[in-house]
This record gives sequence, structure tokens and C-alpha cells, in this order.
Amino acid sequence: MIREAIILAGGLGTRLKEAVPGLPKCMAPVNGKPFIEYVIDHLRAQGITDFIFALGYKSEAFQEYLFHSDIRAVLSVEHEPLGTGGAIRLACEKATGEQVIVTNGDTLFKCDLDKLAAFHEAKDGDCTLCLKPMWDFDRYGVVETEQEGVITSFREKQFYEHGYINGGLYALNAKRLLSKGLPEKFSFEKDYLEAFHEERKMYGMVQDEYFIDIGVPEDYERAQREL
Repeated sequence: MIREAIILAGGLGTRLKEAVPGLPKCMAPVNGKPFIEYVIDHLRAQGITDFIFALGYKSEAFQEYLFHSDIRAVLSVEHEPLGTGGAIRLACEKATGEQVIVTNGDTLFKCDLDKLAAFHEAKDGDCTLCLKPMWDFDRYGVVETEQEGVITSFREKQFYEHGYINGGLYALNAKRLLSKGLPEKFSFEKDYLEAFHEERKMYGMVQDEYFIDIGVPEDYERAQREL
């Protein structure tokens, strides 16, 4: 099983300016504690013991938070914006194992990590996406898979009556990612997943578990009620 996780914690809260003035989005307060604490708590409950925090914007605020916690953590700090892919690639250089879990610090997806890891390792995957079923939405694109979970396409954002979205949580073969010779700055979603899904072993695993992304004010308010 995978016991090491990368959390992307450097995102700018551009649409949450009133809630997080001068803070990374994942540090937005939800009922008295930073949102990322809910993410960390879930990962620890799922057996994650070691964390790599991919930091950028206002990283000192997050480091101050970590100073008062008992989390076993390594920091991966980008000194200029590298995109999601660049941040993940930089963090993978600090991974101790071949496989890692990767998730966004501003998204809580309560999937079963052992099931995800077992599926990923059984398939010898390069990257396995945890997919969330949704109905009547236009905020996300859709991931399509074959019966065995092989990803066949990524569809653009538009209105969908039903579909499976990328939940922003992955089981990733870190060593293979680093061997790809990817640039310093790139989008993990566009320049890795979408660009290479036909030639690399990329899979999707559907889990219909609790999901919330606080990137827009209405979902940030929903987090206050639900968490």
C-alpha cells in the first residue's frame, strides 16, 4: 500500500479573496481550522504517514501552521509558479518510494486510498485517477474510460447531465514521472494526463464518496456547513 502523499498547497485563492487575504487557498478557515487540515486528517485516517507539501505562494504561512503540528512532513517549495505539473515533479524528487498519492490541498475527496492503491499497483499504472460521479454540472470536464478503467479521453468543461470528473486525487508512479523528461513548468492535467494518456498506463477508478472543492465562494460556504 502507499503511505506517502504529496499535497499541492501553493494555490492562490483568487476567488476567495475575502476569506483568505494574503494566504494560500488551502489555508482558508473552515469552522476554526484551515481547510487543509481536513484533507490531512482524512489522509492520515487512510494510512498516510509521510507528507510532502508542495508550496509556493505565501509558503511561510503554511510553514508556520506546520510548526505547530505533529505531521511528518517534507517541504517542496517553488520559488516561481511552476504549474501543477512542475509542482508535482519537484515534489516527486523528494519522494522516498516509487508510488505516491497526490491530492490538492483545496479539495477533500474521501476516497478509499487502499482500494485506489491496490487497483493502481495491480494495473502497474503510471497514474490512476480517482473519479467522482456527478450529475447536472458544468464546472468540470469529464473523464471517459473503458471497462477495465483505461482512460480513453478527457472532455472539456460544458454542461453534462452525468459524468465522471477528475477528483484531483491520484495514485502516481513518481519514478516514471521523473523519467519522462518533462519541462520545469507544465500543467499536470493538460501536459501530462491529457497529453500522454494514450501512450502511458493511465487509469480511472470511480469512487462515489464525499467531495468538495473550495475554489469558488459557494462551495467554500458549503464547507462551513458540512465539515
